[in-house]
Amino acid sequence: MTAVINALIFAMKVVHGLESFKAKNATQLTIGTFDGVHVGHQKIIKKLVVEAKENNRSSVILTFFPHPRMVLQTENSLQLIDTMEEKELFFRNLGVDVLIVHPFSKDFSRMTALEFTREILIERLRIAKLVIGHDHRFGRNREATVEDLIGLGKTFAFEVEVLPAQSVESITVSSTKIRKAITENDFPLVEKYLGRPFRLTGKVVKGQQLGNTLSFPTANIDIQESYKILPSQGVYWIKAQLDNQRYFGMMNIGTRPTVNGKEQTIEVHFFEFNNSLYHQVITVDVLQKIREEQKFDSLELLKAQLDLDKKQCQQLSLN
Repeated sequence: MTAVINALIFAMKVVHGLESFKAKNATQLTIGTFDGVHVGHQKIIKKLVVEAKENNRSSVILTFFPHPRMVLQTENSLQLIDTMEEKELFFRNLGVDVLIVHPFSKDFSRMTALEFTREILIERLRIAKLVIGHDHRFGRNREATVEDLIGLGKTFAFEVEVLPAQSVESITVSSTKIRKAITENDFPLVEKYLGRPFRLTGKVVKGQQLGNTLSFPTANIDIQESYKILPSQGVYWIKAQLDNQRYFGMMNIGTRPTVNGKEQTIEVHFFEFNNSLYHQVITVDVLQKIREEQKFDSLELLKAQLDLDKKQCQQLSLN
């Protein structure tokens, strides 16, 4: 079983730009930005992968970066649930054959639905079937509806399957709702919608090593992608896979006001893990917010609070 899973993880071909790919055989395709790759997205992708294998076709995802809203809306502060690298890993784990990441631009956005269907879907991707969500729209000004797409499928002889919205506890899942839950620190709800915890991925860089003087050594995580949504400032219960083992810990996001810090940092302290992580890229699962960041009158008071935070997180880890 492990060998099969590993084969799926490493088999996916990643293509940057539609001009770099032309299908040799018939494909089954889905299209979207897939921010968060939430349970609704997963339902679409799993169906795509299974049916493609059954029909001896390649399963293909066409996605876009930057996110179209970042390009088309002049006043846009959209932050995304996943970085492109995080999203790519999720697609690999779902067994996708080909991921095409196309640079979204204003010129590209001006393609009509007919041009997109004929030039991209038919001539370049050779689609036999398109699997999409119920609210899919495409073409210039998002002019084409699902019904239009079904009509184009009949014209160009490809099948269109429309999947209904996925719901959790009768609530329709969407990337917008997940972003809202992140900003409101409702990480159990985020995990329900994503089918996994919310994740932060970054490189461990050298900090001021204040944690060592407090007996709380930390890994300082540098997240380069400015578009990645971050939890609000505060202390969090987290977990991570390190050296192929699961470790729990706590994370602080903030400016460290007790020592008059100015810039925001992300610092993680792992329980029962003492190895160096410098220069490694690690992924942290955010499980629950413990408290807001505070300014203490002394380092002794800060350490006392950190001891309490640790006990609380360790207790949560036992449940």
